[in-house]
Amino acid sequence: MTAYPVAEKFVSINGEGLHAGELAAFIRFKECNLCCKYCDTKWANSADAPAELLTVSELVDFADSSGALNVTLTGGEPLLQTQLPELVTALVRNGFRTEIETNGSLPIGELSNLPERPVFTVDYKLPGSGMENRMLTDNFRFLTKGDSVKFVAGSDRDLIRAREVISEYDLTSRCSVLISPVFGSIDPAEIVEFMKNHSLSKVRLQLQLHKIIWSPDKRGV
Repeated sequence: MTAYPVAEKFVSINGEGLHAGELAAFIRFKECNLCCKYCDTKWANSADAPAELLTVSELVDFADSSGALNVTLTGGEPLLQTQLPELVTALVRNGFRTEIETNGSLPIGELSNLPERPVFTVDYKLPGSGMENRMLTDNFRFLTKGDSVKFVAGSDRDLIRAREVISEYDLTSRCSVLISPVFGSIDPAEIVEFMKNHSLSKVRLQLQLHKIIWSPDKRGV
């Protein structure tokens, strides 16, 4: 029986993404294959991070009891779970809008071709992350209008690079495109000015609601 290493699970609002502000059941898996400079979940990213092993039925039961229609699979990096298709299929079949938040370095093709397809929020790590060389841009071809690409920007350099990637891959024609500030590193107003100056009318500024409502370091929200 497949069991998944879950670092935490909780019910809150989606702090970001296309359904920001809506209730969601969060399932956070331990371990990540990247080490971004601004990461806010480093406590869950190591292979030996504390976690409880939960089965598909236990996680579906948690989602059922949450009162939410959205389930967000996050991390860490959820795509490190090789049996993720089994869990996604079960969640979607039980009526949940199932979203995978992935760091953009691992392939999404198998999951995108599932009959019970999840929704993807795929990061593109900008220069300020220190991880841009790990990005798998082949993932872009699997994205649809219900998915999104998220750029987390902490500087003008990051914003310029985001604009280049959006243009090169024609991302706004494929999916939704979000730009989010590195918390505490850049004023969101600077991103708005950049969007205005470059007519990024199909791009959405995304603020992390959970860091505005609660302490930026608070877990389980």
